[in-house]
Amino acid sequence: MSEHAEAPRPRGLRAVYAWMMRAAEGRNAWWILAAISFAEASFFPLPPDLMLLPMMLANRRRAFLLAGWCTLWSVTGGMLGYAIGALFWDTAGVWLMGVLHVPMSTVDGLRAKYAAHAYLIAAQGLTPIPYKLVTISAGLASVPFATFMLYSAIARSVRFIVLEGLLVHLFGEQAKTFLEKRLELVFVVFLALVVAGFLAVRYLF
Repeated sequence: MSEHAEAPRPRGLRAVYAWMMRAAEGRNAWWILAAISFAEASFFPLPPDLMLLPMMLANRRRAFLLAGWCTLWSVTGGMLGYAIGALFWDTAGVWLMGVLHVPMSTVDGLRAKYAAHAYLIAAQGLTPIPYKLVTISAGLASVPFATFMLYSAIARSVRFIVLEGLLVHLFGEQAKTFLEKRLELVFVVFLALVVAGFLAVRYLF
C-alpha cells in the first residue's frame, strides 16, 4: 500500500474550476479569452470574467496585461453589437432579443435613455446588465459612433483593468485561497449577479 494516498479527483463545480485553471495556462487561453470577450459584447450570454479571473489568478504578474487584452476585445465586440442595433436590427437584432428573452419594451427603454443621455453607456457597462444589450441599444439609438466608442472603452477599462486587474494584482493569493475554499458560494453569488442583470433589464427599463 502506498504511503501517500492519491488525492481524490475533484467533482462537479470543482472539476469545472480545475479545468478552467488548467485551460487558463494553456497556449490557446489568450485567444479563447479574446473570443469570449468579443462575443459577450455582441451576442454571447456569459461574461468574460469566467475566463479572465482564473487566468489572472493563474498568472498574477500578467493581471493588468490580461485585463487590457480582455478590454480590447470586449470593446471590439461592442462594435459588432452597435452594428447589430444600427444596421441589422430588423433581422439579427430582433432574433437575438427573442433568443435572450428580452422584451422589446426593454430595448425601447434603453434606446430612449441612450438617445437622451449617452453617458449612461459608461455607467451601465459597469453593472451586471448584459453588455450586449448596452451596445445593441446604443446602435439602435443612433448614438454617434465616436461617442459610443469612448464610453464603451471607459466602461470596459474600469471594469476589467481598474477593478478586477487591480484587485487580483493586490490580493491575488488571498483571492485565490478564498475562491478555492468558498467556490460554491462564489459561484452562486456570481450567478445571482448575472440573473439580477437580466431581471434589471427586464423590469427596470
